[in-house]
Amino acid sequence: MLTEIDHIDFSITLTKMELLQILKKEASNIHIKEIMDATGYLNEDARFMPVPEQKEYIERFTRAFFIRIKDIKEDKKHYSGLVDTNKLKDFLNVLERQKNEARSHSELCFHKIARIVATYTAFVREESIHPVGTKFPGGFVLRYENGVYYCPVKEKQIKTPSALCRFCVSVQDEGV
Repeated sequence: MLTEIDHIDFSITLTKMELLQILKKEASNIHIKEIMDATGYLNEDARFMPVPEQKEYIERFTRAFFIRIKDIKEDKKHYSGLVDTNKLKDFLNVLERQKNEARSHSELCFHKIARIVATYTAFVREESIHPVGTKFPGGFVLRYENGVYYCPVKEKQIKTPSALCRFCVSVQDEGV
C-alpha cells in the first residue's frame, strides 16, 4: 500500500479511498508546530492587507488547517470512484513548483499542509479548495448554494499557472 503522496504511481488506477488512506498517513505526521509555522507564513502573506481583512484571513486559514487535518485523520466515510490520476499529477506538480519557490521555513510548512488539505478537498471530497466564506479582494466571498460552490475569482485566476483554480469544482459566480 502507498503511504506517501510523493510515491503515487500515476500509471495505475487509484481509488478515492486509497488516496484518502495516503492523506490520513500524511496528516498524522503534521505537528502542531508546523501548523503554527504555517500561520507565520499567513502573517507574512497578509502583511499588506488592511488590518481587519488580515486578521480574518489568518484566522480563517489557520482554523481551516486545524479542522481539515482533524477531518482527514478522523474521516470514516466511504468515497466511491476513481481519482483522475492525470489531473492529480498536474495538481501535485503545481503544488511542487509552489513549494520549490518557497522563501522561508514557515512557507514550506504552509505548502506541506496545504498540499494535504487541498488534495483531500479537491480529489476525495470534491469540494471547493478554498473554504466557503473565503473573502477575496473587493469584498467578494466564496459561497455554497444548492450543491454548487460559487467562486468570485475563478475566471480571473483559471489560467494563472500557479493557481489551483483549474482543479477546483467551484464555478464562476456570475453575480460578480
